[in-house]
Amino acid sequence: MGSTTAARLRGLGRFDALVLTALIWFLAKFLRYAFPPLFEPLQASYGVSNTAVGAAFTAFMVVYALLQFPSGLLADRLGSVTVIVGGALLAAAGAFGVALEPPFLALVAAMVVIGAGTGAHKTVAIRLLSRAYPARTGRALGVLDTIGTFGGVAAPAAVVAVASVPLLSPGWRTLFLAAGVTGVALAAAFLRRVPERLPDAGAAGGSDGGVALRQYLAVFAAPRFAAFVVATLAFSFAYNGAVAFVPLYLSQEAGLSSAAASGLYSLLFALSLVQLATGEVGDRVGTLPVIVAALGVATVGLVSLVALTPTGNLLALGAAVVAFGIGSHGFRPVRGSFLISSFPDSIAGGSLGVVRTLLMAAGAVSPVTVGYLSETVGFRPAFWLLAGSVAVATAICAALLAIGDRS
Repeated sequence: MGSTTAARLRGLGRFDALVLTALIWFLAKFLRYAFPPLFEPLQASYGVSNTAVGAAFTAFMVVYALLQFPSGLLADRLGSVTVIVGGALLAAAGAFGVALEPPFLALVAAMVVIGAGTGAHKTVAIRLLSRAYPARTGRALGVLDTIGTFGGVAAPAAVVAVASVPLLSPGWRTLFLAAGVTGVALAAAFLRRVPERLPDAGAAGGSDGGVALRQYLAVFAAPRFAAFVVATLAFSFAYNGAVAFVPLYLSQEAGLSSAAASGLYSLLFALSLVQLATGEVGDRVGTLPVIVAALGVATVGLVSLVALTPTGNLLALGAAVVAFGIGSHGFRPVRGSFLISSFPDSIAGGSLGVVRTLLMAAGAVSPVTVGYLSETVGFRPAFWLLAGSVAVATAICAALLAIGDRS
């Protein structure tokens, strides 16, 4: 009996790379989403305007986005473990800086450091997990994205919980002190445990350092891959525009109460658990069939949401939100599996970094586009544009599947 239990524990040990990678991603998302609920307390502490705290968070997000390609390139040259550990320690250093309650400009600098540290993680994590679990990449990415999503869910509640903690005053300093300590501990555990789970090349670096930029871009010359990138950009545009405005859209256009609109919005994120299933199914039946199914469900959900808006029916609109959430979250892990399998191993990190930079650009453009259209032609036309965008993504991927899946 004892030997059987020991064997099972050893078997579970092979998932330590996944658990540690996902926990660092949880911390990264936690730190990102801890800042918006703190805007008001930060204004009170520093006597600054909405514009000032908004600009600080924009700087955080810009640096995060800009790190996607460099982090992938460094992973190709130095190894994924080195970059992830360095990023976690950098984010921890930034968190410690925030906990010190420095002058406002120094606070902004600490936020930028956190943005750089967390920005080094996701692109490299996808590459690392694909090497650590080559036969179960979809499952691993599903776990990664799901745990990361709950980091965003936990952050606002944690901000409220530490408000009255007497350790440091104001309470939000305690939150960042704890995050910094956690980041150092996770980095140390990652450095100790993960290298042994990777092929030698994965731990030491994937290339000889002589890869030129044109080699990272060459993969985009393949029509099949370029078409998929267009599809995923179209999805990113639709998803980010929708999640930015769904509560306001439901209250203004469908006539739902603020509480009902917020409830449906929370439900949208709670559905992220579907990623565990779609990643697993993608490993078993192939990525493109699951991608087409997920995008199809997302399309039906968003089209239904806009079409049913005049009814104001809570149940019908809720079902539409559920469909959109299931399809959108379900798409993520299989998208990552498809992308990472499309790159030569020696340039996988940098190439994925290029794609993720484009995705973030498409996602960043969408909210301002929806906001402008809502004020000029109306909210429903703006959401019809988003529905059309995800439908285009579905059509492209369905065509790729019909042509033949070589993922």
